Amino acid sequence: MAGGQRVICASADLVDGGDGVRFAVMRGGREVAAFAVRFRGQVYAYINRCAHVAVELDWQPGRFFDGDGLYLICATHGALYRPESGACVAGPCRGARLEPLPVVERDGGVFLAD
Repeated sequence: MAGGQRVICASADLVDGGDGVRFAVMRGGREVAAFAVRFRGQVYAYINRCAHVAVELDWQPGRFFDGDGLYLICATHGALYRPESGACVAGPCRGARLEPLPVVERDGGVFLAD
């Protein structure tokens, strides 16, 4: 941790529309799964939980994008989320959204901000 920020990964670990990086955060006194992805050059991070049912999104560890690399997809229900906002645009949770986490990218790293 540096200045209230925790390292998630190296910037180079996140490729546009590619695999994400899983990590954990504390919520309500317990550790929960989270992830970071890169989309159109920007890094985004969310709690790894579908807005429809509390299941993790990735179908294999780190696999969050659909086949085209345009949407985050829930492996269980097929819900599609916009990577830049977490908004569900298709599936059983349409109109809901993923819980975002504050991240910054600097000095070759991706950091979770407090």
